Amino acid sequence: MDFDQTMRFVSKKDTDSEPREILENVYKALEEKGYQPVNQIIGYFLSGDPTYITSHNNARNEIVKMERDELLEAILKEYLNIE
Repeated sequence: MDFDQTMRFVSKKDTDSEPREILENVYKALEEKGYQPVNQIIGYFLSGDPTYITSHNNARNEIVKMERDELLEAILKEYLNIE
């Protein structure tokens, strides 16, 4: 090992789930509990407060596994159809 060089640390994400899978699961859980899923997810994105997301079907734990900015990036890329 060369100790004169800067080492790069790349962390593995906490989840193997894709943003689409996470958001679909959260959406379904919110819908099952009678909430307006789009409004609740937007509330979460704007505030960062996970209590906008129900704990039903582990949705709250699922959505906080990925950073909000990563989820928003995935949404924007999908919407604009870019890689």
